[in-house]
Amino acid sequence: MPKKSVVIMPRTREILEIMGEQIKLARLRRNLSMDLVAERAGISRATLWSVEKGSPSVSMGIYAAVLHALNNMDEDLLMIARDDELGRKLQDLNLMTGKRAGKKGK
Repeated sequence: MPKKSVVIMPRTREILEIMGEQIKLARLRRNLSMDLVAERAGISRATLWSVEKGSPSVSMGIYAAVLHALNNMDEDLLMIARDDELGRKLQDLNLMTGKRAGKKGK
């Protein structure tokens, strides 16, 4: 079965590249070599290079492993979609369409 190709939108590709650049800067600020971070993350140096380039073919788990290798920065992943402003607005609109609350006791 042929592997499906995922279409990455230009803005998403740009975001990944920025994220990779930020990961690289975090590594450099900590004065950590690529070899050390790759070893800590359990990946090859080439895979770390792909992460730092923002490659969309690298799995989310590898990004998390690299962030963890940079002194537990993987906790930053908890910030993703934390403040879902659009989702909250859509939910509020749905709640205000005249639906009544259920009867008490049932």
